[in-house]
Amino acid sequence: MEYIPNLKKKYREEIIPTLTKQFSYSSVMQVPRLKKIVINQGVGQAVADKKLIDNSMEEVSSIAGQQAIMRLASKDISNFKLRRKMPIGVKVTLRKDKMYEFMERLISVALPRIRDFKGVGSKLDGRGNFTLGISEQIIFPEIDIDKINKIMGLEITFVTSAKTDEEGYALLKEFGVPFSNIKNN
Repeated sequence: MEYIPNLKKKYREEIIPTLTKQFSYSSVMQVPRLKKIVINQGVGQAVADKKLIDNSMEEVSSIAGQQAIMRLASKDISNFKLRRKMPIGVKVTLRKDKMYEFMERLISVALPRIRDFKGVGSKLDGRGNFTLGISEQIIFPEIDIDKINKIMGLEITFVTSAKTDEEGYALLKEFGVPFSNIKNN
């Protein structure tokens, strides 16, 4: 028997029927789904310290369970001492099973480790996608606190196939994303 992540099973067995009923879809294909999760970490200080980008790549790769790629500057900006093709960030795109596994770890392990956690904001981008900003990468159990040089934040973007924010919000809420009660749309 092949392995199916828990959230994928939950999506098929619980979330699809719930959303079909809630939004009265006529077909299962209309139900919004999670397309991908993008983890992004901007490392602007890498201009001064080249080791930061290597550390960042290692950390983001271990958090995602997949090799991260380096993001390069697209143009020169003299005020920031930035030259074209200088490394300024790290990114990972998760799809399919890895995406569901990461989301489960994020919701059940990492987010509860945030001090004074009261839920995440519920502002979506207008097309059903949601970006979660995390101020410290040390909330992930994969990160060894003793080996951290600098505490840095990262962004996690949930890209859905939802047409509206309402549908995207309902989908992510069903997956278990702990939105705070205050709706700031």
